[in-house]
Amino acid sequence: MKSRLLKIFTLCSVILLASCNDKAKEAETKAADDKAVAEATATTFKVDPETSVIEWTGYKPTGSHNGIIKVAKGTVEVNDGSVESGNFAIDMSTIEVQDIPAEEEDNAKLKGHLQSPDFFNVEEYPMAKFEVTDITTEGDKTMLSGNLTLKDVTNNISFPVNVDFNEDQMMLNSETFSIDRSKWNVKYGSKSFFDDLGDKFIDDKIELKVSLKANEVAATY
Repeated sequence: MKSRLLKIFTLCSVILLASCNDKAKEAETKAADDKAVAEATATTFKVDPETSVIEWTGYKPTGSHNGIIKVAKGTVEVNDGSVESGNFAIDMSTIEVQDIPAEEEDNAKLKGHLQSPDFFNVEEYPMAKFEVTDITTEGDKTMLSGNLTLKDVTNNISFPVNVDFNEDQMMLNSETFSIDRSKWNVKYGSKSFFDDLGDKFIDDKIELKVSLKANEVAATY
């Protein structure tokens, strides 16, 4: 019996460790930096809010939740096929929960909780924003750096992206990465702020995946 329990415990440990290792790497995070400025010769691309989203996943000991947030507006400046500067606004009121059926009460409850002062306080801070500060090449990866403002806190983050062009459209897609919400003062259920949560905590890491589509703005003279 002991041997069987040991095997079960070992299997559970392996599953938990594998699950932890599968989580996305945290974006390098540091103090806010000066925003990038494009050359006068850069081409402007305007973000399409209908097709630009940020996917999110949050974790807790009993599982996870996921959904999307819509990008409300933004522009990206491009020179010779490379991003030079840019910014986009994230409409926090559009947070959607996708792992719970929309018609279920728990969907609305979770969405309301995420929008409440416990998390992102959407009534007071309806928009988050990202401003490009740099784009570099590290090995075979393109790293996008920018100032991310959530609520009233701004930190600079860096994460891998792919940038592609199709005629007059630009697509910027990030790899899945994570941020530590405690660095933006999002406290609810965080062991970074509370010591007595037991197994009722919520992981500080939030996984994100950025998908932007932007259309070239015709030059005016």
